[in-house]
Amino acid sequence: MKSEIIYEDDNVIVCYKIAGMATEGTRSFQMDLVSELKNYIARNNKLNGKVGQPPYLAVIHRLDQPVEGLLVFAKDKKSAAVLSREVQTGKLKKSYLCVVCGKPEGKGHLKDLLTKDSNGLAKVVVDNDKTAKKAELKFETLESREIEGGIISLLKVELMTGRFHQIRVQMSHAGYPLLGDQKYGTDISQKVSSDLKVQNVALCADRIAFNHPVTGRASEYNIIPRADIFGLFTSFNDKGEQH
Repeated sequence: MKSEIIYEDDNVIVCYKIAGMATEGTRSFQMDLVSELKNYIARNNKLNGKVGQPPYLAVIHRLDQPVEGLLVFAKDKKSAAVLSREVQTGKLKKSYLCVVCGKPEGKGHLKDLLTKDSNGLAKVVVDNDKTAKKAELKFETLESREIEGGIISLLKVELMTGRFHQIRVQMSHAGYPLLGDQKYGTDISQKVSSDLKVQNVALCADRIAFNHPVTGRASEYNIIPRADIFGLFTSFNDKGEQH
């Protein structure tokens, strides 16, 4: 498996998705995460004598294909319903680390209205656009460093809403595009990305927290970003361990 299972029981799977893999429904011949996990469950069912039992796996939330990080999936319908309600009520919490072009000062709180353009990309619009939905996030600058051609910064981001490409489009609109972002980047950020050989969006869903759908136990999982760009910051050492 290209992905990595962080935790599993009879009801849920918490999984690390690599950057470049679609969560589901890819149109290419590449394996997507849902298909990979269903194959894994099917193999385990066969080993446990559950021949002919089709694997059940419910998608609770998604990550963009070029983004790495944590996802939780449900292995039964009841757990899927409970976790989906947690998403809707904001009880399922996610946070992200990202690397942007520029140097945001301290902490920030972004509130925008988002819709989609004719190409299917997200964009920020004004109040009178009836198709727009509110998008809100908070961020904190953890570290900045100078490089040839400018300054890049490591940010911690927490979503208040869950919109399409939200972090990528809101940060770009604020003047701090993510490195490696070919869709929402600027000429400068794409030049920096090319110089630093950033091939995927420098964004990682590094934390997920939810109440277990059956036991109700508070569950939290954290990972260290694996993309090389994060290793440029002193927050991470050469072994990928966080200080």
